[in-house]
Amino acid sequence: MKIAFFDSGIGGLSVLHHAMKILPDEKFIFFADEDNVPYGTKTREQVLNYVDAAFKFLTTQNVGAIVVACNTATSVAVRAMREKYSLPIIGMEPAIKVALDLYPHKKVFVAATEITVRGEKIYNLIDRLDAKNFVELHAMQKLVDFAERQEFNSSAVENYLREEFAPYDFKNFSSIVLGCTHFNYFKDTMKKILPAHIKILDGNAGTLNQLVRLANLKIGKGKKNPSVEYFYSGRRVTSSEELARLENYLQRLDEMFFI
Repeated sequence: MKIAFFDSGIGGLSVLHHAMKILPDEKFIFFADEDNVPYGTKTREQVLNYVDAAFKFLTTQNVGAIVVACNTATSVAVRAMREKYSLPIIGMEPAIKVALDLYPHKKVFVAATEITVRGEKIYNLIDRLDAKNFVELHAMQKLVDFAERQEFNSSAVENYLREEFAPYDFKNFSSIVLGCTHFNYFKDTMKKILPAHIKILDGNAGTLNQLVRLANLKIGKGKKNPSVEYFYSGRRVTSSEELARLENYLQRLDEMFFI
């Protein structure tokens, strides 16, 4: 089966990277809407239009399922896309339930984009989990910009993270949930800054478990070089420079995978 992974930019590569390890028999398309990144600062109407345009393209590519590997796009547009298209559509959900199941009496710090932390979907999730008193939402939009320019562990990144974390007493928290796939590139710097007991969690595994279930896929050992087609806003990526850029991101994700 050919499976599409869609994101506003290169954050969703972290979900594709995980899929490449556990779904050896599938072919993949990765669609980054590089013309419109970031989504987190846009209006809901803009994001909905961007996602709709991406889906119109992806459904011409003979895909059997689409993973919306973007928390912001999931929050804004997944429901509408499921109403419009009949193939399996899997969205991202911050791993708040995972954090609360692991540490039921500790608070969870959720880092996400501006539009996600304001969105109805995440508050519905918190209400469903009866976790209003255990979840702290915090927008960290600038990490998207750092990720898009491959600035992963510079002094500017570290200073930004320290400033954003400074108001919080992490003795009261069990974990930080990454509510934006772009944030996966910064796990090592977060680990360096945060207290040792803080676990760093993302929603990638849960998303792929849902993909496997809905698309009836078989988990196995990954190939060394699985088949992937890359697109930027509908344009096939063919230049050696851009393919090398994407490979650098995947290598970075290899380093972050077990943190």
